[in-house]
Amino acid sequence: METAAQTIFQYHEATKHHFRRYARSAGFLDWRNQPDPFRVYAGASRCRLPLLSKDPPSAHRALYQRSETPIRTASAAAVGAFFELSMGLSAWKTAGENRWSLRMNPSSGNLHPTEAHLIWPGTDDLPPGVFHYHPFYHVLEQRMALPEALQGALRAALGEGAFLIGLTSIFWRESWKYGERAFRYCLLDAGHALAAMSFSAALLGWRVTALNGLSDASVEAVLGFDRTVWPEGGEEAPELLCAVHPADAAAPRGLDPEMIAAFAELPVAGDPNPLSGRTVDWEIIDAAAKATRRPETDGIAAPLPDRPFLDAPPSAFSAAAVIRKRRSATAYRAGAGIAREVFFGILDKTLPRRGAAPFDLGAAPPSVDLLLFVHQVQGLSPGLYYLVRTVDGLTRMKGLAAGDLRWSSVDEQLPLFLLKTGDFRNTAQTLSCHQDIAGDGVCAVGMIANFEPVVASDPSRYRRLFWESGMIGQVLYLEAEAAGIRGTGIGCYFDDPVHALLGLADDHCQSLYHFTMGVPVEDRRLGTLPPYGHLAGDLQG
Repeated sequence: METAAQTIFQYHEATKHHFRRYARSAGFLDWRNQPDPFRVYAGASRCRLPLLSKDPPSAHRALYQRSETPIRTASAAAVGAFFELSMGLSAWKTAGENRWSLRMNPSSGNLHPTEAHLIWPGTDDLPPGVFHYHPFYHVLEQRMALPEALQGALRAALGEGAFLIGLTSIFWRESWKYGERAFRYCLLDAGHALAAMSFSAALLGWRVTALNGLSDASVEAVLGFDRTVWPEGGEEAPELLCAVHPADAAAPRGLDPEMIAAFAELPVAGDPNPLSGRTVDWEIIDAAAKATRRPETDGIAAPLPDRPFLDAPPSAFSAAAVIRKRRSATAYRAGAGIAREVFFGILDKTLPRRGAAPFDLGAAPPSVDLLLFVHQVQGLSPGLYYLVRTVDGLTRMKGLAAGDLRWSSVDEQLPLFLLKTGDFRNTAQTLSCHQDIAGDGVCAVGMIANFEPVVASDPSRYRRLFWESGMIGQVLYLEAEAAGIRGTGIGCYFDDPVHALLGLADDHCQSLYHFTMGVPVEDRRLGTLPPYGHLAGDLQG
């Protein structure tokens, strides 16, 4: 009988892109069946959330360092700010008569498979319950009401001023375009959303902590998914629950079985809307999702080092401005670069450290290092570099990689190593599915995970490896904006040729995500509209 780990290894191998064969997809875009990007729970009562009249004034560094940020009291207004700066709309783009929305959290193809849910103990201005967040209207759809006993138990378990957030994925939204590789992209998007929530929480004096010991079945019970009738192709798969709590307070690592059983008894309201008239069932995704379902555990310990931040040049933008500015570039100005100290400051923010967002949320121990194709960094030779983010990453990769790599330390404070000097622009472009953007920018990045041993020991960690990669991508997005440049996540790359570049001969390590940064070339054909102008000020407050 095939084990869960074997199923995942087969999925990952089958969904690799190769020079002569891409992973399977429909081969065309059926625009009449494009999934609705907004989930609606029809019939559920709605609670309006106020939009920010003024952004938090915190400087860019407050995204990572919470000590200077006052702790906001949990309220409808604070929850509204939390969602607005993490999962809300950031703008509308127009091209002729076409219009589409952008969000604070990025998504592969702007398809947005990630949904957010709130479990709220109750305050005077927001009733207790389990809610779905609807970003188009900036409202909460109430799916369950919490009886008084459960409200008290939840407050006792979480602590004063704390609540829960659940993330889920709708695989069809991505597989409509990307076919069997879509499961990977949904997991990356969940990672982006996790980091986006962690940053948004930091600006309110809060912290996000993953309840990483909960099983997927427990998450489904809390969210009412085990009692929900889903439309075809519109199922939401659980990712995880997180506690959101004051930054100076401890957080629980899980919920007791009695509380989960109490949630499981609650009736649910609201019917999830169909997303397409017709769907395509990618059985390989269903098998991978089943193989990565998480059982109940004691939780994953993820201690992080105490590491000071580099003394990098400050950003000209506030933290909230950086969040709102985030976009994906479609082209870079070839030859334009940034200074070494700015580049090092960007890389430094990707390093896990205790007490700093987003990696202190504790979803899993850090397992991803960065392969860097450096093109245009003033004061740094063009070439191939490696940033070690993990405890044993240097020893591991030295033992696995080709023997002709130099591994020369570049900086005393940053674990960055030069592998080879030279012009790697064409190489980066070729490996990223021949996309010019990988060669024209400041740099390109490949996220290299400690893969086979991690997944073999716990198949559910497959999801967490991609979450971590997506979180790194969100850091790079925001740091690029803070530096006055722009980033772009790349899910299309040739897997094994990337590994061959490092001389990796097996699946011990795998590249899970690519990213580029550079000076953007703006498309002047596109117009921009405010994110909530369609509400005509109705929700302003």
